[in-house]
Amino acid sequence: MYNVLEGSLLFRFLTAAAHWVDRQWQKSCIAYLLTSQKTSRSGTSVFSHVFSLLHRALHRLFCVTRLDRALEGSIFSRLFFWCGLTVFAAPLLPTMAVLALSLLSCLALLVKLGRERDAALVWSPLNQWIWLYAAVYLACTFTSVSRDGSMQGGLLTAVFVLFAVVLQNAVTERRQLDRLIYLLVAGGFLVSLYGFLQVFTGAESADAWVDEDAFSTITQRVYSTLDNPNVLSEYLLLILPLGAACAINARTAYGRAAGVAATGCMLLCMALTYSRGGWLGLALSIALFLVLLDRRFVVLGLIALLCLPFVLPDTIWTRLTSVGDLSDGSTSYRLYIWLGTLSMLEDYWFCGIGTGISAYTTVYPRYSYNAVSAPHAHNLFLQVMCECGICGLVILLGLIVSFYRALSTRLKKAAARRERIQIIALLSGMLGFLFQSMTDYSFYNYRVELVFWIVIALGACMARGFSEEADA
Repeated sequence: MYNVLEGSLLFRFLTAAAHWVDRQWQKSCIAYLLTSQKTSRSGTSVFSHVFSLLHRALHRLFCVTRLDRALEGSIFSRLFFWCGLTVFAAPLLPTMAVLALSLLSCLALLVKLGRERDAALVWSPLNQWIWLYAAVYLACTFTSVSRDGSMQGGLLTAVFVLFAVVLQNAVTERRQLDRLIYLLVAGGFLVSLYGFLQVFTGAESADAWVDEDAFSTITQRVYSTLDNPNVLSEYLLLILPLGAACAINARTAYGRAAGVAATGCMLLCMALTYSRGGWLGLALSIALFLVLLDRRFVVLGLIALLCLPFVLPDTIWTRLTSVGDLSDGSTSYRLYIWLGTLSMLEDYWFCGIGTGISAYTTVYPRYSYNAVSAPHAHNLFLQVMCECGICGLVILLGLIVSFYRALSTRLKKAAARRERIQIIALLSGMLGFLFQSMTDYSFYNYRVELVFWIVIALGACMARGFSEEADA
């Protein structure tokens, strides 16, 4: 059957077209920038010396107080256990409970550094951006126009940002990285199941989530454990490609069935959010996943795009085609908020106004269009610039570019099919998430923000590379 297909004109056309696209991509300046990353590390930086001094002082303290012996074998020294528990619980438990787990993970890393004289923090090109983002966010928290209102959220965000560094230090071998991916997918599966339960029990939906005049057939939008359908879709965008990777990489029929079931449940839950930004982000994520998997999907994707109006349910197609329609309340609402935010940034573009909803709602009303009130800018990049100024935005963009450079470089070198598919999943999930972030403030929910930083940490671990046998 494969030989017949391989000899067909369609197959040869798709192959030739894919090879042409691949050659153009490889010769492009974008591909060069993404794969020309230097991987060497200097151990003579100021940060290295500062860390060395602090580490020696911490180890000395542990030795003098005998904490090194007292904590030997303690549960507080099990760094991967606490990190894994945090990864799994992030979308399931309340924010404060997840914060407690994150702090226990930080404590476990301190115990490791205190007990082991030769211990060192794992290095990654992404970490400089992570540390800078945490530092700038803290600085803007303390200089906020509403310092009291910004303090709790600012400190919580800093802990979640730095959890990315902690998680990298917990992963020392390939199977640990695989387990973290399984935990993320398992969490996404449980979140989706809870979403289905809301459908069956008729859980209430806020009236503000649906324009009843434009979408009278939509009576309920699923939000699961994350309290908002758009927030749920942002979370699922990061996890869905990892579920597909688990299904493809499974070595047993049982594992493949579990991966397909989890991914299918998350896809259905994504559909039930009725999030237009989420759907478009998912389409972009799937497109990148398939193209990186096999270049021939470029042409097939174009054909599938033309077929969409004939295969999608009317409810979904009507919702999708309403994007950009200013008569839709949600679209016009966002447009007015963006205009007001841009007007505000004319005065606060350099240093920002401070972090959190309290600071934004203190300043924004003076610049709002048509008296439209809003708790945030409904755009991740605008919100970060509002909070931390141009410096915070540049750091966030630098982190994203570094993430794609590190993983694209690793993808080019990776020999094992399993590793390649996991890298593709991380790249495509992040792309879908960032696309939806253009229409919503994705860090509004702290637990979703934590999942974002977890994915950043997984990308850093994947880029580091682990020795493993190539898949047959």
